[in-house]
Amino acid sequence: MSEPLRDWLTATLGHRPVDLTPYERALTHGSQAAANYERLEFLGDRVLGLVMAQWLFELFPGEPEGALSKRLNTLVTGAVCADVARGLGVAAHLRLGKQARDDGAADSDNVLGDVMEALIGALYLETGLDGAARAIRTAWGDRASRVLSAPQHPKSALQEWAAAHNRKAPAYEVVERSGPHHAPRFRVKAMIGTFAEAEAEGSSKQEAETAAATALLGKLRN
Repeated sequence: MSEPLRDWLTATLGHRPVDLTPYERALTHGSQAAANYERLEFLGDRVLGLVMAQWLFELFPGEPEGALSKRLNTLVTGAVCADVARGLGVAAHLRLGKQARDDGAADSDNVLGDVMEALIGALYLETGLDGAARAIRTAWGDRASRVLSAPQHPKSALQEWAAAHNRKAPAYEVVERSGPHHAPRFRVKAMIGTFAEAEAEGSSKQEAETAAATALLGKLRN
């Protein structure tokens, strides 16, 4: 099975691996083995952030730090990493324990996002920053340049709405946490005092808070 995996990695990352071991580890979930993707995900997350920061710095020479930060935060979320991973066919190569597979880990944003970052970490160890940067720019495609103006994060937009209307600052409360450890679901309530509230779900607390802020903004602006 090593050569089909090597061929897929070559086509996916633009580099033919010399040593498959770190890539195999990057694709291994904790339910399958103790030697899993977590350490490589930690490294890949930092590499992705640096590569994306440099890319945005080049793409938008006239934008201030705040706008660049908004773009960066949008492009490196777990959901975006998972979307990239799906496009590359990562799910078919995951190494999962039976229970994790039965629980749907192969389609979990948390798992796929982490594995995508772990693969970046493995590639960085073998090719350095240049190889990782080429792979990231190819995999992310036009996502970095698709939006002409820097997106405003929903939580920031909600904060600004509250301040502009002399309301209390938004607060967030976890209403429910469900699902297995590797694929949790969070339901979060966003509130502006007793004036207005909205709930939403996400695969992480941060994602659920963002979705709840978006839902509450929709209510307030209608």
